[in-house]
Amino acid sequence: MEHQLRMSQNGDPSLGRRSFGGEHYWDKPGTEKWFKNDRVKYSACKRVWGGKKHMKWLRRHIRSIVFTFMLMVFLFLLDSLLSSVFNPTLFKNMQASRKSYDQEGRNTTYDDQAKNPVMYFRLLHMASVSLAEREIEQKESNFWKERYLQASLWKPWADNGSQVTRAVTLRNHTGYVLVSANGGLNQQRVAVCNAVAVASLLNATLVIPRFLYSNVWKDPSQFHDIYQEDTFMNTLKNNVNIVKELPSNLKSKDLKAIGSIVTDSDLSKEATPEEYTENILPILIRNGVVHFLGFGNRLGFNSMPSDVQKLRCKCNFHALKFVPRIQKIGSLLVKRIRKYESAKSLLDKALLGKYISSIPPRKQVAITSSSKYLALHLRFEVDMVAYSMCDFGGGEDEKRELQAYREEHFPILLERLKKLKQISPTELRITGRCPLTPEEAALVLAGLGFDSGTSVYLAGSKIYGGKSKMKSITGLYPNMVTKEDLLSPKELEPLRNFSSQLAALDFIACAASDVFSMTDSGSQLSSLVSGFRTYYGGRNAPILRPSKKSLASILRENNTISWHSFERRIRRMIEEGQRVVNNTCSGKSIYRHPRCNECMRKDQ
Repeated sequence: MEHQLRMSQNGDPSLGRRSFGGEHYWDKPGTEKWFKNDRVKYSACKRVWGGKKHMKWLRRHIRSIVFTFMLMVFLFLLDSLLSSVFNPTLFKNMQASRKSYDQEGRNTTYDDQAKNPVMYFRLLHMASVSLAEREIEQKESNFWKERYLQASLWKPWADNGSQVTRAVTLRNHTGYVLVSANGGLNQQRVAVCNAVAVASLLNATLVIPRFLYSNVWKDPSQFHDIYQEDTFMNTLKNNVNIVKELPSNLKSKDLKAIGSIVTDSDLSKEATPEEYTENILPILIRNGVVHFLGFGNRLGFNSMPSDVQKLRCKCNFHALKFVPRIQKIGSLLVKRIRKYESAKSLLDKALLGKYISSIPPRKQVAITSSSKYLALHLRFEVDMVAYSMCDFGGGEDEKRELQAYREEHFPILLERLKKLKQISPTELRITGRCPLTPEEAALVLAGLGFDSGTSVYLAGSKIYGGKSKMKSITGLYPNMVTKEDLLSPKELEPLRNFSSQLAALDFIACAASDVFSMTDSGSQLSSLVSGFRTYYGGRNAPILRPSKKSLASILRENNTISWHSFERRIRRMIEEGQRVVNNTCSGKSIYRHPRCNECMRKDQ
């Protein structure tokens, strides 16, 4: 009987399926008779037979058990890898705002989000998935290089030759031009180069410009604290006379009393050359000196002689060099974020001079991907946020806080708004009049294919909303640093109480980056950095200029748009912004768009 039992076990594959829910052997016809006749014999061999049965089953399924175990181990390791790649704080933040997702997996309306700082939960979720896939597949963004191929044909040209000889300037000298420039580092830089142009237009001698103290910037720095005076004077000596001080006979004059003070209210914004020759030149000839107070954007770009435009380019891109102290600290900043010691391009040498070593042409070193970094100028400070009148998802607390800031800092704005038709925050956003949030900046970078391992240098002042507002972008891009992260307190100490000198470090880090991304094309820092990169960078200094209006149009579809469609439209938006080329500088800021005949030369 025991022999028959073994044969039956080997011959019928259904035996032993109890644990898997299959047929039982003893459910087959004829088994009842077997139980009745052989109950005693069965009881005797029951334990032995059961043990052998389980050993046989174990040997038969050992491969399946091992495979299942290995699969579980692999899935556990994969989960650990993804957790290390993507900062879990983003997903915690998203889970905290789960109400923004309805049962169909779509966003609710913006008004329903209350105090939820995440405005585009669905898109952020898709972005995180996309970045995870890129990380695994090791795909690199195409935007590490300039997409516009014609960019490489344009070369720096403003320092070639001289337009006006010094002898002619001396022979027809009209007087002295003084300028006291307001604003921060970048506004003052523009004012300096405009002053050079005005002195040339009026055939006057320029006194080294002064910088006005501002209660906003609280920086007493003067020209010689930021720029090399001798380099400035020597670079422009064949174009315009420059001296460090007024002659003693003019110092003693009361300039206000003799009518030589010219404020911004006395000049049109972006004034024409004719306005200067008709209104300012007579004062200069009569008194021998004119003093411009403020001088913010008081020289335009229309109807400007080409030689004057070229002189402005020469001033901005060749004559204004940061002082050695700033260059030295700036070189430390760039080297640390790159993890690379030598200059990568002409751009580096123009910014840092002797404080970054050149690479011998025959000993070019391969630049590894670890040395790449993207600089992001995120214009989301409280003053800009409050002035915009937009809504940023912070609920009633945010509205009260921003209104209180407006009442304290922008009372004139509030009075003016009372007389105008109110525009809703939604309409402001649709028309592209709202500053880009950190969340929106993160979505643009993700849409362009920059993976989560990208090193990001963050330029700018304190971000409104602090860490709460930054969670969306630091969740997707955890390798984000500032100058305070890269430099020690001791290294920063010489510049600690000088906001303009600290801003010069941001200028250097942004201009020297592999990719520069702005969030506000109207920002002076973004404009000047873009121009510097265009002038010196060729195809190796791409610039990302999101159109706020185009981006708002894309983000309005955040409830339904697919990630593939989002990527395609974001990339098209950026590529359109990279094709900005002019044959003439007329009507365009040469500080932002120097790729024109007056500033650069195009190789045929």
